[in-house]
Amino acid sequence: MPATLSRQPSALSQHYHERMEIVVYSAPWCRDCREAKRFLEMHGISYTEVDIESTPGAAAEVVRHVGKRAIPQFVIDGEWVQPYRPGRGFLYAEMTERLGLAHKV
Repeated sequence: MPATLSRQPSALSQHYHERMEIVVYSAPWCRDCREAKRFLEMHGISYTEVDIESTPGAAAEVVRHVGKRAIPQFVIDGEWVQPYRPGRGFLYAEMTERLGLAHKV
C-alpha cells in the first residue's frame, strides 16, 4: 500500500473547496483520522493522504509544525489545521465553515 494516496472529488463538488490543496496526515490505527477522511469524502473533497507510519519523515514534519505527534492534521493550502480536539472529537462545524461548506444542505 502506498504511503501517499490521492482522493478525487465526486461530481457533486463544484465549489470553493475544489481550488484548495488539502493534505491529510494520518495513520491506519487512528480513529479520528478515519472520521476526518470520511468527512472530506462525504463532501466530495479531494485530498492527498500522508501516512505518518509509512512515509519517511512525515511524523517529524507533523512535530515540526504542530509541536507534537498529533493526528489527524489537515494542511489546507499550506496552512496546518487540526480538525479535532481531544475530548471533543472531529470539529464538524469549524471544518464545514473553514472549507466553505456552510452553504450546503
